[in-house]
Amino acid sequence: MTAPHARYRRAVAIPAGMAVATALAFLPNTTATAADEAPAAVTADATPLSYVVNVKPGHGTSAYVKKAVGKAGGTIVTSYDQIGVIVVHSSNADFAKTIRKVRGVQSAGATRTAPLPTAVTADLGTPKALSAAEVARAEAPAGQDPLEPQQWDLPAIKADKAHAKSLGSSKVTVAVIDTGVDDTHPDIAPNFDRGASVNCVSGKPDTADGAWRPGASESPHGTHVAGEIAAAKNGVGMTGVAPGVKVSGIKVSNPDGFFYTEAVVCGFVWAAEHGVDVTNNSYYTDPWYFNCKNDPDQKALLDAVTRASRYAEKKGAVNVAAAGNENYDLAADEINDPSSPNDTTPGERVVDPSECLDIPTQLPGVVTVASTGAKGLKSSFSNYGLGVADIAAPGGDSTAYQKPEPPATSGLILGTLPGGKWGYMAGTSMASPHVAGVAALIKSTHPYASPALVKALLYAQADAKACTDPYDIDADGKIDAVCEGSKNRNGFYGWGIADALDAVTK
Repeated sequence: MTAPHARYRRAVAIPAGMAVATALAFLPNTTATAADEAPAAVTADATPLSYVVNVKPGHGTSAYVKKAVGKAGGTIVTSYDQIGVIVVHSSNADFAKTIRKVRGVQSAGATRTAPLPTAVTADLGTPKALSAAEVARAEAPAGQDPLEPQQWDLPAIKADKAHAKSLGSSKVTVAVIDTGVDDTHPDIAPNFDRGASVNCVSGKPDTADGAWRPGASESPHGTHVAGEIAAAKNGVGMTGVAPGVKVSGIKVSNPDGFFYTEAVVCGFVWAAEHGVDVTNNSYYTDPWYFNCKNDPDQKALLDAVTRASRYAEKKGAVNVAAAGNENYDLAADEINDPSSPNDTTPGERVVDPSECLDIPTQLPGVVTVASTGAKGLKSSFSNYGLGVADIAAPGGDSTAYQKPEPPATSGLILGTLPGGKWGYMAGTSMASPHVAGVAALIKSTHPYASPALVKALLYAQADAKACTDPYDIDADGKIDAVCEGSKNRNGFYGWGIADALDAVTK
């Protein structure tokens, strides 16, 4: 079989070569049974799944729909009436097909193909962590944090110059919708917003103290992202793009590393209702890399996340997302997707990316971020596409392809890791938080700016960059990707490279 991408494929670990982690999952054979007019029976060997049921927003879940859910063998976990999304668990294989026929239900579908709890393990790409000795030896010029000389990405977006003008406002919060954030880290603790943090993994907010933190065996991805955005300028470790703003952790990834729809919906709604100014989304919503509108299950997931992300923007949040790491042209007529569904056995399929969307990356209103390396070129892995990629920022690349200038030694991106550590990762996962940080600086400079205005300034202030043509990143004589468009807007760099200095001065 073809191995699906690990859920963390938004970050690529490249300490030695360009290896991308994979995860294998297996789903026991199940037999579908037809639902009749009596309440659906749950057999001993039935597979419990999670579903979203989408109804008209703005009203409480009607008694009629609630009764129909129960009759079809479902149990309501929670409902987001403000966007009309109901989260349901059911062991009836025909639950979605049955509930779609109910008056008032606009779409419904399973959020996963693996049973509850997921029967999957993940082999994650491990960050290249700095040793205690390396951290202790770090030296920096006056006014810089000790590890800042290793952060070639900061001058690449003029963040070093921006910090001389402003570090950003503590009244601005960026939510890291991700695998969890270790708020005890010395570079994160000074800027952490506990009130805007939560665990959304079940699809229902868990506000227990520390619920937003990753477990010991869970991915450090969200903690790395949080440090890139807002690691404090405090004489310790590294410096974030916006070291004066607040950062919160909204945990939406389950212990196996999957970002399911109900969790993502919960995350956006929580951000919307807790004063978040920017959300960073360095993931795609599992289990489908692309969600096709002509598939009833995938359409329901697309509907639900679209409603949630739009609600967050309506409430004042700018949503920023990673473009992905497969070197796909997201503006192509068709793309081969070998990785869906990634929580059971995937199959090869060809999709039209204008009809089958990577969510939240390709949703309306979302800022889609492509990645660049230390030489300022599109990262070898970064997805791209004219009219899809909105902006670009450093996400790193193999040092063999794009080597930074000294004193920096790694072509990857330095970030915070759980347990008070620091380390390198690469991916569009690392590019997106750079843009989220710049958006936070814009919001700091223009505190009353709407999300639409923040995005307009983000694009207008970006440094235009012409297509790299020809693009032969590994110098093997073969073209690795084709860039279309003008200098002012093209498929590799969108409107250009994010500019932190303009964000605090214009």
